[in-house]
Amino acid sequence: MKQPRTATLYRMVMPGHVCPYGIKSKWLLEREGYAVEDHHLTTRGETDAFKAEHGVETTPQAFIGGERIGGYTDLAAHFGKPAKTQGTTYRPVIALFALMALMAVGAALVATGEWISILAAEWFVSFSMCGLAYLKLRDVETFSTMFLNYDLLAKRWVPYGYIYPYAEGLAGVLMTAHILDFLSIPVALTIGTIGAVSVFKAVYIDRRELKCACVGGDSNVPLGFVSLTENLFMIGMAVWMLAKPAML
Repeated sequence: MKQPRTATLYRMVMPGHVCPYGIKSKWLLEREGYAVEDHHLTTRGETDAFKAEHGVETTPQAFIGGERIGGYTDLAAHFGKPAKTQGTTYRPVIALFALMALMAVGAALVATGEWISILAAEWFVSFSMCGLAYLKLRDVETFSTMFLNYDLLAKRWVPYGYIYPYAEGLAGVLMTAHILDFLSIPVALTIGTIGAVSVFKAVYIDRRELKCACVGGDSNVPLGFVSLTENLFMIGMAVWMLAKPAML
């Protein structure tokens, strides 16, 4: 019978703290088919002594075949599975729009009894506005700084970068509730139009390569299609709500 491959792992397991990266390292090794010799570092002194002995600054530390691989990030890279997304990515916005779409369909199904409805489409846009506003509001300072890279109004009037996420969230909430259209429509139309023009100029005219502030100031989402879509959604929603009374 073939013996399982073995790996040795040293990780912090203290009464008040179990290192999450140590847990993930053990799980990754086992998933790759290794039998893990799991050594717990149960005190701060024991941990410091281990780091001094091996000349490392952090734990956990994994060893395979007597060779030190390193911590969880190093271990993931060793197995060809980067622990962190490198470079730009659309993953945050894909996740957000997918969840907002599912929430909108589910909520509209309860309200109308129909899987596909105008209400579901409206709520998808308004829920997305609220979700995107929340991501910006997590750190308005960082968002406003990134926003200044390309927004035409914010460059001329800095407070607009702080106002924008609140305005987007307010319009999204009001449009979800279908109330105070006299306020939500002009807000969405104004910020959507300014945003669309700003993004179009920065990306398609000036050919600048920037990160998008649409999902917060810490994102690696490239500026372009996503941010333009966000703004066009707001414009479209505002126009729809203006035209809707005459059409229905």
